[in-house]
Amino acid sequence: MSCKSHLLEVIVFKITTNKYLMKNLAYTDIIGYMAAFGTTVSFLPQAIKTIQTKDTSGISLYMYMLFTAGTFLWLMYGLLSHSLPVAVANVITFIFASIILVYKLKYK
Repeated sequence: MSCKSHLLEVIVFKITTNKYLMKNLAYTDIIGYMAAFGTTVSFLPQAIKTIQTKDTSGISLYMYMLFTAGTFLWLMYGLLSHSLPVAVANVITFIFASIILVYKLKYK
């Protein structure tokens, strides 16, 4: 066993057995879920309106391409870092952003 992997095991053991730290992790998850809820829910009304009307005239194509790509990268980050709040919020936003981007390209 290498020194690095042993050190990692010791750190993980200390984190998972530290009740104070585990309690704080729960609080950070709650904050993450609240942030995810707030940003995703605030995005949805405009996304739903755009999907219903198919009016994308007020949306910059390049901005929305970057936004959708950024949302996808946040989704990947959430999955790879095992951050459920980040992953859930961004999968929802990515779906809606992708639909709007397709509409922007289709209904110029």
